Parts: sequence; C-alpha cells; structure tokens
Amino acid sequence: LAGHRRNRASGPQAGTMTECFDCDNCKESLYGRKYIQMDNGPYCIPCYDAHFANTCDECKELIGHDCRELYYEDRHYHEHCFRCFRCDRSLADEPFTCQGEELLCNDCYCSEFSSKCVACEKTVMPGSRKLEYNGQTWHEHCFICSSCQQPIGSRSFIPDKKDYYCVPCYESKFAPRCTRCKKVGTAWQPKGAEGSTPGCVPSFCRERLL
Repeated sequence: LAGHRRNRASGPQAGTMTECFDCDNCKESLYGRKYIQMDNGPYCIPCYDAHFANTCDECKELIGHDCRELYYEDRHYHEHCFRCFRCDRSLADEPFTCQGEELLCNDCYCSEFSSKCVACEKTVMPGSRKLEYNGQTWHEHCFICSSCQQPIGSRSFIPDKKDYYCVPCYESKFAPRCTRCKKVGTAWQPKGAEGSTPGCVPSFCRERLL
C-alpha cells in the first residue's frame, strides 16, 4: 500500500527578545537572541534542539528546529533522509510504498514486485486492468486474438499452444464443420448409419457449436 508522510505540525514559534529574559533550561539571557516559546517557558535554540527535537530514523541525528521534518509510521526523518531504498530518489513529495522496513518509490516497487505483461514485457502497474491465465499476466489491451489481432477482453477464448483465439476466429480456422450443413459441429454417425459418410446423415444432422 502506498504510504503517506506528515510534515511536523506548526508548533512553537521562534522569536527575538528585546528585554531581559532567560532560557528556561540554561538560564542564559535571551536578549537579542532567537528563542522558541514552549508551554513551560522560552528556550534558546540550542536547548530547544537538545531537549525537544526528534531524532531522524535514517541518519540518527537530531532534526533541528529549522529543518523540514517528515513523519511516517511513528518514525521521524529529515527531508533529505526520506529517500527510496533502491534508487535514492527523494520521497518527500512522491508516492511511495513500505516493503518490510524499506521505503520504495512506486517505480522501484513496481519494477521489483509487480508482474510483467508476457506480451509487451512491461510492468503491469498496480490498479491497472489486467488479465491472468495459466499463471501469466497481460495488460488488458495486450491480450489479443492471434488471428484478428483484436483485444479479447472479457470474452471467451480458446488457447492453442502459445496462441489465443477469440471463439469466432477459432471456429473459422480450426473447428470441424458438418459436411452437409457446413456449420461448425462434431461429425458423428447415428446408430444404424454404419457405412455412411461421417458427418450429416439425412434426418440425423446434429450440430454442436463450440
């Protein structure tokens, strides 16, 4: 399944003090310095990063207050660390899939885990229309009749070795025909008609369409 990342929600805002004011942690003056206001008091930037910044799951470094932070499955990442495990493409603004512990872009996931069309040898993308038969997969538009070259789609078909035929084409090319009525059927001899030519016997023509 494709995953979703979440930017860190807008939280504490940095400000600049113009009057006497101390960091709640190190007690150093914040006069003329940037700070971040938390519920329990203001913090200088170094103290804020040391006490409140999350650790990147990839590089194990702190994600500073001025970094874009991405969040996925209870894990935090620097923007530049949130990348495809295979091709190293940034996933910050791309759809992706989590395969085990690995984050993969859609292209890498499809290349490695999706089935390939036996006709065009291209990847059958997740969600696209496909046909499966005898352990093989086709794009819907690639599964065509070997005779008329038209897509078979959801219609009935007849396999013949490595070829596939729509029913009309198969009947036209291969199916036996009644020697009397010329329609597709199965040659047979009714009881008592021994010696007659196989096929239709007057009053006994029985057709069996495929």
